[in-house]
Amino acid sequence: MPQMFPLNWIILYIYFIIIFFLLIINNFYYTNLLNKTNYTLKMNSNKMSWKW
Repeated sequence: MPQMFPLNWIILYIYFIIIFFLLIINNFYYTNLLNKTNYTLKMNSNKMSWKW
């Protein structure tokens, strides 16, 4: 029986999806934290900001 979806590909696919969602969650967390405290670091905001 040929396997259409090897297990390694499924694990890598799920792994990248988890990383992608963690980056989105970190983006919203840092932007909300900066907006609440009005604490703007230009270097950190340029590094953390994601242009969607």
